[in-house]
Amino acid sequence: MTRFILSFFGSIFSVLTMGIMMVALTIGAVFWMYGRDLPSHEHLAQYTPPTISRIYSTKGQVIDEFAQERRLFTPADEIPELIKHAFVSAEDKNFYSHQGYDVRGIAAAAAQAVQSRGRDVRGASTITQQVMKNFLLSGDRKMERKIKEIILAARVEGALSKEKILELYLNEIFLGQNAYGVTAAAQVYFNKSLSELRPHEAAFLASLPKAPSDFHPVRRKERVTDRRNYVLKEMYENGYITYELYQSERLLPLKSVQNGDYEPYGRSLPPRDYFTDEIRRQLSRNFGEDQFFSGGYSVRATLDPEMQVEAAHSLQRALEDFDRGLGRWNGTGKTIAADQLGTEEAWRDALSNTRVARDVDLVSQWRPAVVLDVRENELVVGIEDIASNDPRGNTVPRSDTSWFAGSLFDNFERGDVIHLREMRDDGNGNFLRWTLRQVPKVQGGFMAMDVNTGRVIAMQGGFSYQNSVFNRATQAQRQPGSSFKPFVYASALDSGYTPATIIVDAPIEIDTPTGVWRPQNASHKFYGPTPLRTGIVRSRNLMTIRLAQEVGMDVVAAYAEKFGMYESMGRVLANALGADETTLYKVVAAYAMFANGGERVQPTLIDRVQDRYGTTIFSHDAADGNKRVCVDCDDPNLTPGRSPRIVNDRERVMDPVTAYQLTSMMRGVVERGTASRTVNTGVPTAGKTGTTNDAKDVWFVGFTSNIVAGCYIGYDTPRSMGRGASGGGMCGPVFNRFMLKAVAKYGGGEFKTPEECRFIKIDRFSGARLGDDASGDNVVSECFRDYDLDTIIFGGAGLTGSFSVSGSFDLINPSDTGGASREVTTSTGKKAVVGPKAGFGTLSSGGLF
Repeated sequence: MTRFILSFFGSIFSVLTMGIMMVALTIGAVFWMYGRDLPSHEHLAQYTPPTISRIYSTKGQVIDEFAQERRLFTPADEIPELIKHAFVSAEDKNFYSHQGYDVRGIAAAAAQAVQSRGRDVRGASTITQQVMKNFLLSGDRKMERKIKEIILAARVEGALSKEKILELYLNEIFLGQNAYGVTAAAQVYFNKSLSELRPHEAAFLASLPKAPSDFHPVRRKERVTDRRNYVLKEMYENGYITYELYQSERLLPLKSVQNGDYEPYGRSLPPRDYFTDEIRRQLSRNFGEDQFFSGGYSVRATLDPEMQVEAAHSLQRALEDFDRGLGRWNGTGKTIAADQLGTEEAWRDALSNTRVARDVDLVSQWRPAVVLDVRENELVVGIEDIASNDPRGNTVPRSDTSWFAGSLFDNFERGDVIHLREMRDDGNGNFLRWTLRQVPKVQGGFMAMDVNTGRVIAMQGGFSYQNSVFNRATQAQRQPGSSFKPFVYASALDSGYTPATIIVDAPIEIDTPTGVWRPQNASHKFYGPTPLRTGIVRSRNLMTIRLAQEVGMDVVAAYAEKFGMYESMGRVLANALGADETTLYKVVAAYAMFANGGERVQPTLIDRVQDRYGTTIFSHDAADGNKRVCVDCDDPNLTPGRSPRIVNDRERVMDPVTAYQLTSMMRGVVERGTASRTVNTGVPTAGKTGTTNDAKDVWFVGFTSNIVAGCYIGYDTPRSMGRGASGGGMCGPVFNRFMLKAVAKYGGGEFKTPEECRFIKIDRFSGARLGDDASGDNVVSECFRDYDLDTIIFGGAGLTGSFSVSGSFDLINPSDTGGASREVTTSTGKKAVVGPKAGFGTLSSGGLF
């Protein structure tokens, strides 16, 4: 009997042992089979989730964001413990003790699935398993995926710390409202940082992973509140918060951005504009678009927000003034269908979905509106974000439309989308009426930068970014016209000419493949022998062409290319008058090198770029062509109170004397030349106007000792702006309005004088030398080099080429001089000496055809 009992139990033991071994072998085989081709978990250690790239102003304010997914990466050591505790309590309370999977949770989920016959299948995934699902596997609920999930979870637990796994989870998890990760979610739902969240808010976020699309804080407010309170209870039971805190937090109402309790984060950002979009374009080109949109870069822009507003308003004002002067109503070109005008709710919804500019705040905010009724003496309108019973009313009187032709019935129809802004009394600020506005057809660009560092402080690429994203400061290829002339004069000054050299202003004919070209001055007059200085002050075309011909277009073009105006400039004489196309961005940058004494400077919209970990990956000061070296920034023994030394290591592109001479001549443009009526900044200012044929493009580019700025205005499809359009008249005021504020903020003073300058007074009309005590409007103290003085006074300077001129001034023929100098009468009645032995006022004729 005993043997039988032993045999029986032995058999049972053998069967159980064999069964256990078979189950173990089966499970091992299953795990081996599913574990063979699993994706590697090792790259998770180096994984960096795609996150938002942010652009900051010089004051550290966020001014724009770019992202594929709304995610802000936060390292584990910067995530508050409260947030971690909330998610662990909600999703995986045994997270810190298990090895990647929770056996008890899996068993409970399996039992529930059996009991409900598969109708109620709850999740049993740990946080580690959810990381595996999100990163490496699909999101289905098949058994095969669960097995793979467990295998990978166990492997990852052995490879990564709990904190790293939690970091991956809290930065990757989707929490609804296009928010990925807890930092972005805190911003989206509460407009707060993680450190500002209270326990009930942290519990709300932790309740979302269960069903982020269903747990809407407004539509499912009761359901999500219950879930929030459940998470708070779990936090209390797990020992993360006290009972008193649990009780007080669960009674608090559920507040959110979506419910209108907090301002949305997006409203704190200014509207996207040309400046930040150009940064996006440049960094996408440098780093790759995908990398920029997902790399989590912190970009410190050079933008000065105050000056950017001034730049935008100054350009917008000029464009609007010109547009209203044309007397034509163009409107927005957008309409709302009649069937959407029946109710206020309908037209407001239609208006909010109509794409028109909403980023213009010239004088006051421009608001989209829809015409609800056209009457003989007024328009009845519905205005976005303005209630129908607003005390300011909802009409526009006929008197407001006197600046354009035709009646209200001629220009408006019911359903037209228009722009309005408030008009207020200049004296007391009282509201007067709603006034019609329209985005002009004419466009333009403006840009300003520091002449020494290349830092662009303001850039406006058009009237409105939301109306047209095309950046006319960086993308529009336009003819610079006479604003190119300083490069012709600079090449001549570097070639041995002086501001006192006489150039003949007389008719010229040039044979071209398309026929004879007969250029003219803007005045259609000729002025005879004229000093170089006057040629640029008065923007004389014929003098410039003759000078470019004598210096040689190869020299002029090489000079323009060295300054970055062109990559490859055409070697034809018409380009001496700015016929070749370039951008405002390049012109302003080139002028900066005149202003800073001839040192190369590269324009930049970016001071530095840091990656998500704070490592600097780009610095403007370290870039080629713009290097400024900090000699002792890393010296720990730097004497207290002494700042580190910054040393420029930039290429010199122009002789400093040439730069000073040219700057002095361009000051004449502002003080007594083509910009004298519109530019007066109160500090020494130099610049040059530009107006192309038929006034298709008008320019003014100028600078003080600190800031260079430029303006361009013209139609996107070039056409004449009319006989009255000019660079001085249209762009001069834009520059002046901006520069008055820039001078007040950044200062301005005398331009640095090179040590090599030798000052001698000359007559600016004739180029003749005057005595040291000479004074008067005709006297200018001119900078010369020593060898200029030697050549002019002792060695002489002969005539070159041959010419034939006509007009009311003396004809000069080199063959008649017999090699001797000769006195002639200039167009002003003054006397000038010409010929091989000439002194001040030496004539250089060039060749005439």
